[in-house]
Amino acid sequence: MDVSAKITGINYTPFLSRLMNQHKIDEIDFAFSKDAAFVLNIQEDKQVALSWWVSPKRTRSYPYARVYDTLNFQGKKVTIIPIFKDEGKDGDRDFIQWDTVSLMSLLGVYVIITYYKSAEKSSRYKHKITNQRFDYDHLKEELKNILSYHSDALHWNLAQIEKVGEIAQKALSSYKEISKQLGVNMHSEELVKKRINKLYKEKETFMSFSRELAKKAQNRESLTVQPKERLTGVKATLTIENYLGGYYFFTCDEVNIEKGNIYLVEGKHSQQRFLPSLEDIKDGLVKMILFTNLREVKIGNIEYTPMPILKLTTDLSFSINKLRSSDREVLKLLQQEAEKNGFQVLINDTNLEDII
Repeated sequence: MDVSAKITGINYTPFLSRLMNQHKIDEIDFAFSKDAAFVLNIQEDKQVALSWWVSPKRTRSYPYARVYDTLNFQGKKVTIIPIFKDEGKDGDRDFIQWDTVSLMSLLGVYVIITYYKSAEKSSRYKHKITNQRFDYDHLKEELKNILSYHSDALHWNLAQIEKVGEIAQKALSSYKEISKQLGVNMHSEELVKKRINKLYKEKETFMSFSRELAKKAQNRESLTVQPKERLTGVKATLTIENYLGGYYFFTCDEVNIEKGNIYLVEGKHSQQRFLPSLEDIKDGLVKMILFTNLREVKIGNIEYTPMPILKLTTDLSFSINKLRSSDREVLKLLQQEAEKNGFQVLINDTNLEDII
């Protein structure tokens, strides 16, 4: 099933954001050693809210949770993502993905694509590195550029993609130097070149496909799709058009349709805890930010009222009395966030409002 929708702007109030520390740009290396998200003072009276990704892979270190923590900030929100991260031949290597940049663009978050410049040798593995650190001079330069940049995050992020070849080359040179200094073998360079070319192509596909879909929007309106009522647990693709004419592709964990409503469900699960972790919950809330701002939600030419749901499940028998006081406080704030922004929270199919 393919659901289409539009986003004309983001209006959302987070309740679970961490209180961010403030750091000066001259102490940026210290800031990265202390905080996953923080306010950075770049020039007098000029600040950005900054988050950073340990790895470009979204399943590591909960990067969406870090981005979420910056979204309450009233000024520019910036997230820093390494173009790829090579941990050495005995470790993993992850690459940035186009849909990551797409999501940040929809959220109005400016992406700086960068690279790791230094590292330490692992004490446990012969060909693995750890404690990798960014090229802070590159970051400072880009952050100052963002301050004087007056267009939207999408156009900034598209310009960042144009630089990925240059940034990838700098990353490869840095890893060569790290390999030489530490005596650690890294992964092959060939895949890097293929992945960078893929990123370029995805950017071009995004732009050309967006133009194509914009031209054919009226044709899509004429499609007739009659989804069955009371669909349960069906995965669906979600195509979102923003006000700039770009088209973005996501998935919903579950889609249910009932009496003119379409329930868009994002699920988070825990096997060994009474609740998914706070980072997992924030990860799910990033999808709620999208889902609560959808307009003209359709399947074919049939329009539905969107009903966003964050569904938290656990293998354990859930009872609020079993939770720590800190977890109960999280649930109270989560319910407030749901009420304020217009979505529902379920815990093992029970409405959170009924639980607390």
